[in-house]
Amino acid sequence: MEPLSPSLAAHKGLRRQILVALKRNQPLSANDLARRHGVTPTAVRRHLKELEVEHLVAHEREQRGLGAPTFTYKLSQAGEALFPKRYEETLQAALAFVERSGGREAVRRFFAEYFEAEADRLKLQLHQATPEQRVDAVAGLLSQRGFMAEWSPEPNGLRIAEHNCAVHAVAEKFPEVCHEELRFLEQVLGAQVSRERHIVNGCNACEYAVSFGERPSSPPLPGSENAA
Repeated sequence: MEPLSPSLAAHKGLRRQILVALKRNQPLSANDLARRHGVTPTAVRRHLKELEVEHLVAHEREQRGLGAPTFTYKLSQAGEALFPKRYEETLQAALAFVERSGGREAVRRFFAEYFEAEADRLKLQLHQATPEQRVDAVAGLLSQRGFMAEWSPEPNGLRIAEHNCAVHAVAEKFPEVCHEELRFLEQVLGAQVSRERHIVNGCNACEYAVSFGERPSSPPLPGSENAA
């Protein structure tokens, strides 16, 4: 389950299901949402109309095939704000101070040290874990922190998708956080990781392709890299 911000938790039942579905897969039509949740399109449209009045969703016309255009829906800026962003204003102020004091290299070191400590902790916990167990633990941790993460198997590895960026405004100003997150995933998973979609670039999710190669192995324990 995704952690809910207080504002999102105020929306119950089908309303909340619609908001979460749009966050994961927008844009969606009323028929798309009805099929996902096993209800009638009429019921979905009633909620969508209410959410539009509250300025939480917006609609646009989308051409699908040769028929008439379809109305599709996506979250508005206010709708996006319902999802956790984890103290962004405070973090931005702290990072601005770090940048003034030590420049962008100090910002990079800040994120590098943070993610390295997180990676060391997880590697100790997951040293005997399978690749699937490792990626499941990482996705669970990211979801706890507001990133709405999930993973799925692929023919050549695994895929991690983050449907919410809990530090979106920070990432726009300080892309170092995204760079170090990718390195964090590589260290914890002991795999090659490439980012294929990026929320900062306008995508609906950040998606990472994870390749363990032919012989996946556990990542080295903290400190063992320098052992004789």
